[in-house]
Amino acid sequence: MKRILASAALALSVATQAGITPPDELVKGVMLDIQHIISSDKALQAGDREKNIRLIEQKALPHFDHVAMTALAVGPNWRKATPEQKTRLSEAFRTLLVRTYASSLSAFGDQKLEFRPLNLKPDDTDVTVQVRVLKSGAQPVSVEYDMEKTPDGWKCYDVRVAGISLVVNYRTEFASIVRDKGIDGLIAALENKNRALAAADSSAKK
Repeated sequence: MKRILASAALALSVATQAGITPPDELVKGVMLDIQHIISSDKALQAGDREKNIRLIEQKALPHFDHVAMTALAVGPNWRKATPEQKTRLSEAFRTLLVRTYASSLSAFGDQKLEFRPLNLKPDDTDVTVQVRVLKSGAQPVSVEYDMEKTPDGWKCYDVRVAGISLVVNYRTEFASIVRDKGIDGLIAALENKNRALAAADSSAKK
């Protein structure tokens, strides 16, 4: 009976694992999908901000854990925030990341991508997927995606470009704001920044 139960448990585990896209395949699929869309859309190639933002929100954001990313950026001060403050911080930081990096998306269409092999073990829950971006006449740029396994599949919680974290890079700035103005001051700063970026986008369209 124990052997039967053990076999059943193993079969369930394998079936569950089979339903989760491995992190390296997930990153590759999303990146190639986005690249294909950009290469066939002249507005995206020309840097249409609204379309770039929609593309990121539709194709990339579902695979990011923006709460974990915000916690990483805010650092130790995250523990001081109330649940409501954490929600507002996460929403504001998510919006900031999308708007900040939407402007660089148009150059992504003609870059060659080299996906490095990942030795994924069955019990791994935290891995780094490595990609090299190749462009003629320039040095390859390494892009690393830190991925964590969640009940909803693998999610990215940080991205490093040429060794520089796009998330942790904000930590010093955020710590300074919290020190001077508290958590609410950081929320206000992020929301004001997002409003300024949105206004700049609106002005650019006129």
